[in-house]
Amino acid sequence: MKQERSAQDNRELERVRQLILEAKENAYRETDMEPEPELTHSVDWPVTCTVGPGLEGAIAAETKIGYVNGTKGSLIYRGYDIFDLCAQSSFEETSYLLLHGYLPNESELEKFTNVLRRKMFIPRTQRLLLSFPIEEMVPMSALRLGTNLMRQKQTFRDKDTLLEETKDSIASDEDSIAMETRPTGEKASVYEFIKHIYDRPETASPDLISSEEIESCYNLLGGVTSVAASIGRIRDGHLPLEPLPDLSLAGNYLYMLTGRRPTPLEERIMDISLILHADHGMNASTFAAMVVASTLSDIYFAVGSGIAALSGPLHGGANVQVVQMLEEIGDASSVSQWYSKATEEKRKVPGFGHRVYKAYDPRARILGPLAGMLAESNSSIQPMYETAKKLESEVVASLGASKKIFPNVDYYSGIVYKSMGIAEHLYTTIFAVSRVSGWCARVIEYLEHNRIFRPRAIYTGTLKEEYVPVDQRDTNG
Repeated sequence: MKQERSAQDNRELERVRQLILEAKENAYRETDMEPEPELTHSVDWPVTCTVGPGLEGAIAAETKIGYVNGTKGSLIYRGYDIFDLCAQSSFEETSYLLLHGYLPNESELEKFTNVLRRKMFIPRTQRLLLSFPIEEMVPMSALRLGTNLMRQKQTFRDKDTLLEETKDSIASDEDSIAMETRPTGEKASVYEFIKHIYDRPETASPDLISSEEIESCYNLLGGVTSVAASIGRIRDGHLPLEPLPDLSLAGNYLYMLTGRRPTPLEERIMDISLILHADHGMNASTFAAMVVASTLSDIYFAVGSGIAALSGPLHGGANVQVVQMLEEIGDASSVSQWYSKATEEKRKVPGFGHRVYKAYDPRARILGPLAGMLAESNSSIQPMYETAKKLESEVVASLGASKKIFPNVDYYSGIVYKSMGIAEHLYTTIFAVSRVSGWCARVIEYLEHNRIFRPRAIYTGTLKEEYVPVDQRDTNG
């Protein structure tokens, strides 16, 4: 049964909603939010596009899940503006939207919320985690391990008998042959995911499932949240906790991590943080998950690949750098001197600029005021927030108009997490907890018309080297 909220709680939650709607008004006042015509239409394959290193600019798939308009600073999930979702929705409802394509009714949402809460109960996986030196591992590495342990405890995909089922199913890279047949390849995949559902091995326990069902996505949504919280607990020398029946996924994450029931304000702001990170286009971790899934690997391995990609410093972890930078600056009175020196030394200021956004990141528009709200009642965070606001004004004044550099999602998220007492080394795991919903949704969508990813590389090496026996080779090669 849900705990009753006080009048003060309700006032704070309403203020959160109003701050988000004000952020929306500011965003819409600064841009018309019109979509990009060249990136918002059905694709008539094959397409011609300009591709840069790292596949920059490449069109790899169609999607109805999410749209990032970097020029206008807008973010949309399934047609819904991120501002509206953060003001009105919950992470559970947003996850349902991403996975199923529509907003649930009251009954569907209640059922889904209860399912996710049950999926957070993973005692067997937590026991396995305790047998590993989690306190010595990088948290993102431990999170990826936990995902594999969930796979072993929740599915029958690791049974040896499945090897016999797969040996004749598909030859190596067969699905790419049609795409490489000139001039245009085939219209449909040679081999599609849905055609290969694994039979249950006779030795499999009845509580185990395959990994193609939507239930596996639910397992991951709830389970990765519990694993992330358990990692924090174990690293602090405590045993993992079980979820509480009256808290949301965001609230249970905070409780299972800290051992303290979050305030309604903390629970709501964490919920909004998860909504903001749920999906963000064809970024590196989403692409990694889709590539792995396209080989007909399973959703656990695909999500594990997303976690692995997110662990890289060029993708996740910038909010840690922001917090460390703000601590280095010290206070708002030192900002001008610090920024002047950083500019002179041509130092990159973390938390500003984005590969996609050439406008103010809508996620930062939301998190900024929420960080300020949390700072009002936290005297240890207030100086950091004031320093952040002062630095933002300096950077935007010097680079906003000329180079389109504004705060990104990482600039204020670290302050939000720090105000809740979350250790810096866990920040990126929160990103992963949220992004599981986007990874799963993108994988499900892509596998409806699966084609294994198979880009080409331009060979720039030599072509006619003469082989020299080892005993005749020069020592210098």
